[in-house]
Amino acid sequence: MPAKPKHRDRIVRTAARLFRRDGYAATGTNEIVAASGAPKGSLYHYFPRGKAEIAEAAVSYAGGLVSATLTELAAKHAHPADIVRAYGALLAGWLAKSGFRDGCPITTTLLELAPSERGVTKAGKAAFGTWVDVFTASLRAAGARKASAERLARTAIAAFEGAMILARVEQGPGPIEDVATEIARLFELSTQPQMSLI
Repeated sequence: MPAKPKHRDRIVRTAARLFRRDGYAATGTNEIVAASGAPKGSLYHYFPRGKAEIAEAAVSYAGGLVSATLTELAAKHAHPADIVRAYGALLAGWLAKSGFRDGCPITTTLLELAPSERGVTKAGKAAFGTWVDVFTASLRAAGARKASAERLARTAIAAFEGAMILARVEQGPGPIEDVATEIARLFELSTQPQMSLI
C-alpha cells in the first residue's frame, strides 16, 4: 500500500527546518524520519534518490515560503523601500525568536551542495530568482530603470543573506537592521526622477 501523500509534505517541511538549523551534512535521514513522524519507507518511496532529492524539495519548499512572504509584503507596501524595512524587521524577529540559531531557509543547504548537486542548485537558483523578481517588480513600478532595478534587487537579496550570517555570529539583529536601512535608502534614491544607481 503506497504511503499517504501527507508523509511527503511532512518530510520536506521537517528536512527544511533541520537543514536550515543544522546543515545538510549534519542531518541524517534517520533524524528526518524521526522528527517528521513519517514511516521510513515513505522517505524512500517519495525520494528514491535519497537525501539529495529531499534537499532539492526542501529548497523549493522553503524558497516558496520566502517568495510568498515577499509577495505579501509587496501587496501591503506601495514603495519598495517600505518592503525592505518590513522584511528586515521580520527577519530580525524570526532570528531572535530562534535564539539566532536559524538562518536562511535555503542558503545553509546551498552552501554545502551547490553547484555539485544540480537539482539542488537549480532549485536554489529558481528560489532566489523569484525573490529578486518581487523586488525588481516593485522597483520598476516605483519608477526605477529596468537595469538598475534588477541589480538593486539582487544586491538586496545578497545583502540580506550575508546579514543573516553575521546576525547568527554576532547573536544580534544589528547586521539585518543595517542592511534594511541602507538598502531602503538605495531603493528610495533609485526611484527618484532621473536617478540610476549601481
